[in-house]
Amino acid sequence: MTGIRETRDFFLCCISVIYLIAFSSLYVQIPGLYGDNGILPAKLAMEDKEISSWEEILEGQPTLLRLMPKLGLSTETGMDLICLLGILISFCCVVFSTARDMVSFTLLWMMYLSLYQVGQTFLWFQWDILLLETGFLTILVAPLNLQFLSSRHHHHDRITLWLVRWLLFRLMFASGVVKLTSGCPTWWGLTALTVHFESQCIPTALAWFWHHLPQWFLKLSCVATYVIEIPIPLMFFSPVKSMRMFAFYSQIALQMLIIVTGNYNFFNLLTIALCISLVEDDFIKRHKVKKLPRIQSYFNWIFSLVVYGSLIYQIVMQFSLRILFSPSFEIKSKIAFSKEQFSGWLENLVPVTIILGAVSLGYHIVSSLFRCLVKEKGIWKLWSLAQCAVMAIVAVAMFSLSLIPYTVLDQGSTKFIPNPVFRMNEKLDSFQLTSSYGLFRVMTGVGGRPEVIIEGSNSVESGWKEYEFYYKPGNISRVPPIVAPHQPRLDWQMWFAALGSYQHNTWFVHLIYRLLTGQREVLDLIQHNPFPDKPPKFIRAKLYHYHFTGQTKKDKWYSKKNWWVREEKSEYFPALEKDNTSLKDYLKRTGLVMVDKQKSTKQGVTWLGFCVDYIRQLIGQPEGFSFVITITGTAVLANVFSFIFK
Repeated sequence: MTGIRETRDFFLCCISVIYLIAFSSLYVQIPGLYGDNGILPAKLAMEDKEISSWEEILEGQPTLLRLMPKLGLSTETGMDLICLLGILISFCCVVFSTARDMVSFTLLWMMYLSLYQVGQTFLWFQWDILLLETGFLTILVAPLNLQFLSSRHHHHDRITLWLVRWLLFRLMFASGVVKLTSGCPTWWGLTALTVHFESQCIPTALAWFWHHLPQWFLKLSCVATYVIEIPIPLMFFSPVKSMRMFAFYSQIALQMLIIVTGNYNFFNLLTIALCISLVEDDFIKRHKVKKLPRIQSYFNWIFSLVVYGSLIYQIVMQFSLRILFSPSFEIKSKIAFSKEQFSGWLENLVPVTIILGAVSLGYHIVSSLFRCLVKEKGIWKLWSLAQCAVMAIVAVAMFSLSLIPYTVLDQGSTKFIPNPVFRMNEKLDSFQLTSSYGLFRVMTGVGGRPEVIIEGSNSVESGWKEYEFYYKPGNISRVPPIVAPHQPRLDWQMWFAALGSYQHNTWFVHLIYRLLTGQREVLDLIQHNPFPDKPPKFIRAKLYHYHFTGQTKKDKWYSKKNWWVREEKSEYFPALEKDNTSLKDYLKRTGLVMVDKQKSTKQGVTWLGFCVDYIRQLIGQPEGFSFVITITGTAVLANVFSFIFK
């Protein structure tokens, strides 16, 4: 049992780090995003229903923020309090292994769910939803850590870690499949990566170099992405250990390449944490491994040879791979199957994966129960069997619930799901226990990455100056920054805003109004305010298309000193002043004006509210990346030192 316990503990430590990143990253942005002076005041997302008892918190909108009036706290102060508690608990979980128990992870999950419920568009990202689903599974993985119980009776760990593996499979498999089901011409033409590095939300400097790699290599990288995300995840359930470890290294390699070329906050770290469920007992710490019987070794060798051989053959055939040595070396590739063929293949494969998952889960349940019977004695046998039985029931329920979002890939597969599962899903839907996934479904920015540039002036005719954000492209000579694991949520939403119009982004109009009124909390989210003394009379926004500069003078977008070139496309938001009648009418409809009027009717400050506000005054809204790295780095170093001097 020693090996599986180390795998479990390492997974719990990684999730603790990710929670710490998530809470600290969000904390520094709360006043500007969700405060009463922010872009989307959280109180606008709160239900008006009063809570007369603690049980009512589970009804309707499940968020601890509904309890804040009982503590004499406003919604904004309540969000600060929850984030601070989340930072404190996750910090302790990183540093102290005894703190990583079921109680701690239950609190962390409840607090992040509470923030998610009022987070609105700034918290509606797939990685936030993935963290909530992973967080709930972590509650099941974490031990109780009761002193009067032996810590070695955890045969059910294999069952709970299997649920993590199933989540990893759904995430990766769906991410690969949706690229093809979307019908995106760049994914079908294997040209997505010739656009991706330039058009992604916040690229790194290395993205510039990857963007200029040979086109044949980038197309081959698309093929590799499909292989890693679609067929290789099937190896997660292989009976051969070496195949599972091959799948593990493949996923880690993909995530590391994404990390060095793009700033995707804690998402890639969270995916890597999920990959720990693939790790064998003797991987984290080398234990003496029993030599396999000769017949089993032969079976593993033959099975692996057949699988790898079939995989290589299908890759060559389905992507028409050809190696050319003249006039220069390159590997040609193109998709050799049609959309109809892929749809038919998917219709057959999704049910197979459901059966594969059910069989694999059944095997882990039976084997865990068998270990309880064989390896335990006396009362501990009953205790271990009881734990395995409870976790088996929970695992079957979670697996069944997960099939509802999973079968979005193939609607015909919903016939495998019993009706009671649908009813249970409806009751639990607001708790975000499970969700569907699918990243980079459609590649944007094919003709150049769209970017919204906000400008201010005291005259409509002249004097326009740009607002410079911390991380998103703006200044064409600035080096693409390293932001991850921090997520600058305003910069991210500016990227989404550029893909649409301001009419479909209420928060953008609120942002413009906050800039016109010179709200300090919102300006703290922006690196350079060109009007530090007094807000401008007018604000407007223009839409540009950005391109990475070329490498040589022969390239169209060549520049010796800049990282970007840009071309103005159109007006995004017309020049307005804060007293504009249409703007004020719009703000009344969205409720922002009502929030401003309610500021003068704040409740009296309690001792708890005073403490939380005092911490906020001390910390303020610092630059997010430095804050997150400082908090997380301190916790990780403390963990390392505690391990060394143990």
